Amino acid sequence: MLCQDCKKREAQIHLTQIVNNEKASLSLCKECAAARGFHSPLDNVPFPLADILSGMAANLPAATKTSPEETITCSFCGLTFEDFTRQGRFGCGECYNAFRNRLEPIMRKIHGASLHRGRGPILPEGAEETEETVSVREEERLETELKRAIEGEDFERAAELRDKLKTLRESLQKTK
Repeated sequence: MLCQDCKKREAQIHLTQIVNNEKASLSLCKECAAARGFHSPLDNVPFPLADILSGMAANLPAATKTSPEETITCSFCGLTFEDFTRQGRFGCGECYNAFRNRLEPIMRKIHGASLHRGRGPILPEGAEETEETVSVREEERLETELKRAIEGEDFERAAELRDKLKTLRESLQKTK
């Protein structure tokens, strides 16, 4: 989306204001937002995300840690999980896939879940979701249904859903 002021640069700042039940939205590039006097209150506040992530990764339960001979390494950039825990940054986008099993407990600690629950990616016109994205959405749907079945004490349905989830997760692991 282009900036609503200059109509040249990509909008990176999205403001929404509601006054008397009237909603007004504004999408601006950083330069135009600065010219209007908008800035983030956290601009000059250091936020040591790398320190937080590396601290959480270092304090994983023993069950999720691997022995030195089982070191996990990203096949694309060569970063090891131990290097990630020291520096708190990935080397490339493939690191997420390589370290997925070790990252899930960290994501659960931070977000309370390991699945994204917000809007999905905006796909280019004519593009379709990948098989993996569809599978992840199906996994999320099955988990929700499983929770409902357990809460409703429909244990036969819950067992059926549990088995479907297990099969789906195994197929996801094989594709990685």
